[in-house]
Amino acid sequence: RKVVYLGTIGLLLASMSLLAVRLVQVKMLPFDNKSEFQVILDFDEGTPLETSMAVAEEVAAVLRGVPEVVSTQTYAGAAAPFNFNGLVRHYFMRSGSNVADVQVNLAPRHLRDRQSHAIAVAVRPQIEAVAGRRGARVKIAEIPPGPPVLSTLVAEVYGPDDASRLAAAEVVRNVMEATPGVVDVDWTVEAPQQRLSLRVDRARAGAVGVSVEQVTQVVALALQGMPVALASQPGAREPVTIVPRLDRGLRDDLSAVLALPVATPAGPLPLGQFVTVDTLVRESARHSRNLRPLVYVTADVAGEIESPVYAILAMNKALDSVRINGMPIGIYNAVQPERLDELAIKWDGEWQVTIEVFRDLGIAFGVVLLLIYLLVVGWFQSYTIPLVIMAPIPLTLIGILPGHAVTGAFFTATSMIGMIALAGIIVRNSILLVDFIQLAEARGESLENAVIEAGAVRFRPIALTAAAVVIGGLVMVLDPIFQGLAVALMFGAVAATALTMVVVPLLYWELKRARSR
Repeated sequence: RKVVYLGTIGLLLASMSLLAVRLVQVKMLPFDNKSEFQVILDFDEGTPLETSMAVAEEVAAVLRGVPEVVSTQTYAGAAAPFNFNGLVRHYFMRSGSNVADVQVNLAPRHLRDRQSHAIAVAVRPQIEAVAGRRGARVKIAEIPPGPPVLSTLVAEVYGPDDASRLAAAEVVRNVMEATPGVVDVDWTVEAPQQRLSLRVDRARAGAVGVSVEQVTQVVALALQGMPVALASQPGAREPVTIVPRLDRGLRDDLSAVLALPVATPAGPLPLGQFVTVDTLVRESARHSRNLRPLVYVTADVAGEIESPVYAILAMNKALDSVRINGMPIGIYNAVQPERLDELAIKWDGEWQVTIEVFRDLGIAFGVVLLLIYLLVVGWFQSYTIPLVIMAPIPLTLIGILPGHAVTGAFFTATSMIGMIALAGIIVRNSILLVDFIQLAEARGESLENAVIEAGAVRFRPIALTAAAVVIGGLVMVLDPIFQGLAVALMFGAVAATALTMVVVPLLYWELKRARSR
């Protein structure tokens, strides 16, 4: 008996240690196999549209060399058509000369061997090489299998003032870049950008008979363009509007703008005689959440670590020793910091969804166990026998966790659902054994014979139940989303069934012997 008990406990501890050594990784949901993904390119503010378009075309050319890629669409200066993921990630708000998107369309899943995530991981080094050479920040946006988030890794950086927030955000960004497996690091801090303001000298302009409105019209005509006439073309149904303006190269040249002629009663004079040039710093965008100013630092995980759980644990360890102006950085995993004078970060993104989902599933599992216990208590009219019947439930981990390690599957929310479903199946097997033992005892058989006979007689229906679960799981095991559910049911059913046939009769025998004493 001691060998059985110690062996079972040892197997359970060894199985749970697979989580500690990361042979089994925890993740909200595994990567799905979609027929598309996006490449998001961001440049420093003020980058010309031609540069953004050229880099996007170069990235698209690299992608078109991938066998599974059917086509690409390139967008620069404006947002690409967006899906639900793009809506949550605010891709529809992307505009300006410093942004570009590449939409990548893959062959249907039944016509390719690699999944979309494997393709995205394979092309990442080539895309990063192009982007790094051209000064672009790149993100590969895959369609998530579950609820979309702003990014897989999101650090909300809070602080008492702008300077401390910026310093803390820079530290977090550097830690992300130094963490293995963390990619696509970006933040919401915009690069400093100068803005030239032309201020009209009313005294000088008025001395030569020029109004402020005239100067404004000249500048608007040169830089933005204004409709001045309509041109009719042969065969055209509608006339074409003529909008003159300076060439792009001249629009970026301050001396060319200041040399623009302005009509005066005495003849045309250069614009520079009426204006003063002021150099200003462009105001950067500010972000807030619940009326609290913050800086977002975002990233993704790919390659070495593909679960945000372990990346965040590693980054928390690195951030523990950081001090900014003598202040430590507080780390919040699920709630927003309350103190306004505190320098802190709050992890969001997939981490937040993972915490909430596994918390809710854990609560649901506890409620299920309580209901099962109450039902079994009502049937057997005992408070201890249900504990014997439910003892094999944690033993399902002896099959579930090694099963995930063998198949290389993540332990996901669907795995947890499979574990909850398996609890009912295992309890049913235990009830069959205990009920048979009690019926045999009622016929006058000894406890030892009843226990042995129950294991022998009930083995076939219990084994057939496990076989049916395994066969049903085979249908789902190749699906990337429900693989965790299938692995949990199949491996958990086999392991728990084998242990149930030994542990439940033995525990029942121990309980009855203790009562007889």
